[in-house]
Amino acid sequence: MTSISKSKTNFRSLIDKSQSGPALSREEIIKLLKMPDDYLPYLFTAADQVRKEQVGDEIFLRGIIEFSNHCERNCLYCGLRCGNQKLSRYRMSFDEIIATAHQIKKEQIPTVVLQSGEDSVFSTAIICNLIERIQRETGLIITLSLGERSQADYESYTQAGARRYLLKHETASREIYNYLRPGCKLESRLQCLFSLKKLGFETGTGNMVGLPGQTPEILADDLLLMKELDADMLGIGPFIAHPDTPLRDIENDALDLTLRVLALARLITRNTNIPATTALSTLHPQGRLQALQAGANVVMPDFTPEVYKSRYDIYPGRADAGSAAEIMAKLKSDFQTIGRTLLYSTGDRQK
Repeated sequence: MTSISKSKTNFRSLIDKSQSGPALSREEIIKLLKMPDDYLPYLFTAADQVRKEQVGDEIFLRGIIEFSNHCERNCLYCGLRCGNQKLSRYRMSFDEIIATAHQIKKEQIPTVVLQSGEDSVFSTAIICNLIERIQRETGLIITLSLGERSQADYESYTQAGARRYLLKHETASREIYNYLRPGCKLESRLQCLFSLKKLGFETGTGNMVGLPGQTPEILADDLLLMKELDADMLGIGPFIAHPDTPLRDIENDALDLTLRVLALARLITRNTNIPATTALSTLHPQGRLQALQAGANVVMPDFTPEVYKSRYDIYPGRADAGSAAEIMAKLKSDFQTIGRTLLYSTGDRQK
């Protein structure tokens, strides 16, 4: 057998091993992250099969409301950074948020995601009031994505009725994390994630792919951290720097690498809920559908009112365009092309 044939057999055997269940070592994960792109179809097929076996063919939906683009952080890549003076800031009113939650309910989506920059004007008391009112009026499952808060805040949120919390760790590299997020520490981020899990939240984390200085070894550590956290949801997307940030000149076309990391996340974590992120559609018109064929099983359409949607400007070209009905019609049409279904269930992770 030639060396090329041996290499091909080795890569396929590693993918077969990961599909059948045994845990991959860090060295094996790194090898799959480095393998030639020729093997990606085989990897994606394996991840898609595990997705089908573990979580089924249904695509779970979560409707997002981006209710404030104010942020007290100064991350080097994000358009919401407090140092971006070009951004037109907004905060949605209570009535606007509630009305949008009713739109999500009308579309039969069972979960609302309340997302914002790290904005302390929305105090714990205000957020709890909002949670209680949305739950009382709509019965929607409430997911929060508000950044780092204290454990006391998280306790208040769960007592008010929130069930899920999304907080991406971004990168497992302490050096890259501290560089990208001035004044922040990776240890604090991880402490928040472990606190959320301990409080009983369905907890989501995730990373960015294509960061400056990122290596296959760092990406392997990301995947192992996701496994260690026993995360219930994983948001894996490409690094895209906003043009009004210090990292604006760094380009990223890491679509295939992002899909590779996503597929490995499915193989490693098995039954975790994994979104097909809108950032992938920014890199390629079919990026979200490609993710759904490489292990993803969640889509999070953006229902933020049009007057605000374009101003939640994390990175360019990210928003779902159109009304709620138009967004849903397009998603249904897209999903039909890959033979996937919408059943509008709550999409709880089965443990």
